[in-house]
Amino acid sequence: MALADHLRELRNRVVKSVLAIVLFTIVALIYHKHLESLLLKPIPQCDKSNAAEFHGRCAQVSTVGLTAGFNWMLKVALTAGVVAAVPVWLYQLWAFVAPGLHKHERKYTMIFMACGAPLFLAGVGCAFLVMPTTVEVLISFSPTETTPILPPDDYFDIATRMVLVFGLAFEFPLLLVMMNMVGMVTGKRLLGWWRGMVMAITVFAAFATPSADPVSMLVLAAPIWALYFIAVAIALVNDKRRARRDPDLALDDEEASHLDLSVQPVERTEAVEASGAPLAGAPVPAARHEQMDDIT
Repeated sequence: MALADHLRELRNRVVKSVLAIVLFTIVALIYHKHLESLLLKPIPQCDKSNAAEFHGRCAQVSTVGLTAGFNWMLKVALTAGVVAAVPVWLYQLWAFVAPGLHKHERKYTMIFMACGAPLFLAGVGCAFLVMPTTVEVLISFSPTETTPILPPDDYFDIATRMVLVFGLAFEFPLLLVMMNMVGMVTGKRLLGWWRGMVMAITVFAAFATPSADPVSMLVLAAPIWALYFIAVAIALVNDKRRARRDPDLALDDEEASHLDLSVQPVERTEAVEASGAPLAGAPVPAARHEQMDDIT
């Protein structure tokens, strides 16, 4: 297609994605009270009944300003709409790219589509599991004699960052599998990187979680470790499948392929009559001047 047609197609895909997000956002606005209660549940809020339970380490959620509650509602609903519409905008992204791919590349993209959304949602669920521990650890740094006052916007920014970080981190092993599918990296090489990968994932989890406790870090790092080794296993199986079809596929660019030098039996000889040699000094015909088969 022409450039204008590509831009028109991109506009249509973006409009469909935005409409899906708007639709899910409207649904989230209807149930925003339930979503707000779910988001605020990890916070140990102070009252007379639980002050002793948290040893004075509780917080009070308070909105400041007349429009703070309205802004909080819109943020919650919009974020819920984006997360709920993950399958829709991922499909629109695939539908825009698919016409330019080969048949086998489309198959790999469909695998990415089928696994991408569940992995992202699994990361979101993992973030909600870590949230209570993260909040309690962060509140514990406050002096015991004080009661922290948490604006919902500040808490929501931390929660949103954790949701996005956990969701995108769970996509990393899928990216490795896709790189192996298109031949960018082999399973053997991925397996050789396991020490560096485990260390890198651990460091990433330590920086990605707002709290400094090891529990939150391990809750993020452990699933990614497991998904990484699952991705390595899938890559190794895929490499074996390719090797059966093409034994020279795993060779380096400067490595020679194996040559079969075994002696093969030769069938009986066949007599061939040779043509007579040309006379010395006989001129070569013009039609055969450029040919190399004058004498065989």
